[in-house]
Amino acid sequence: MADLRQSSINRLRRIEGQVRGLAQMIEDDRYCIDILHQLQAVKSALAKVESQVLKNHAAHCVADAIRSGDAEDQKAKFGELVELFEKVKR
Repeated sequence: MADLRQSSINRLRRIEGQVRGLAQMIEDDRYCIDILHQLQAVKSALAKVESQVLKNHAAHCVADAIRSGDAEDQKAKFGELVELFEKVKR
């Protein structure tokens, strides 16, 4: 889990650098298509971090709730996931 945490932090720091680079590209009045390509790269990188965090949540937080046998905790964890997926659809 510590490896996953560090991996996510590393990815986010790279993304942070990409975003700063994007701001510089806009300040420098770079070609729009080049900026759009970089925006797509940032979105893709964020999606990978999101996927990592979601998988970790399912493997640990949700799995722990299931193992606990606590119906309220299970319901809460499931509700959180449903709410998240509903937000994505909007």
